[in-house]
Amino acid sequence: MEKTTKQMKITLIKSGIGRPERQKNTLIGLGLTKLNRTVVREDTPSNRGMVNKVSHLVTVESV
Repeated sequence: MEKTTKQMKITLIKSGIGRPERQKNTLIGLGLTKLNRTVVREDTPSNRGMVNKVSHLVTVESV
C-alpha cells in the first residue's frame, strides 16, 4: 500500500526586500524567489516551521 503524504501549496505574496537575512534565507529554502511564485511542499514539521517564520509574507493552502 502506498503511503500518501499531505502537501501544502505556498505562495509568496509580499517581497523579502528589506527583511532580515534569516527571513530571506527561509524564503530561498522554501524555493520562493519571486513574487506570486507558488511551490508545493510536503507538510512536514520542518517545512511548517519555515512557513511559520515567514507567515506574514506567504499564504498556505492544503493540497
